[in-house]
Amino acid sequence: MKNIAGLMKQASQMQKKMEDMQASLEAMSVEGVAGAGMVVVTLSGKNDLRGIKIDPKLCDPDETEMLQDLIVAAHADAKRKIEAVSSEEMAKLTGGLNLPPGMKLPF
Repeated sequence: MKNIAGLMKQASQMQKKMEDMQASLEAMSVEGVAGAGMVVVTLSGKNDLRGIKIDPKLCDPDETEMLQDLIVAAHADAKRKIEAVSSEEMAKLTGGLNLPPGMKLPF
């Protein structure tokens, strides 16, 4: 029975660490950049859009399609950065526990 109590305690501690990590991710801001810095998109750690900066040189009505593409590219860059940080934090939390691909905590 001591093993079950120990497992329950570990699960409770891991849940607390997960909640702390999620709060930390939500509080962080990540910038994605495209067009050599002409478009910058800021996302929260939960992928919520917080801001967009656009170089005034891109505000040419004849270049709207390029501007749209740069916004999408900057967003994708920011999202990749968030996923990298999130994966790194999850690896720290799970202590190298090899979870099957696609399996996420909490269950």
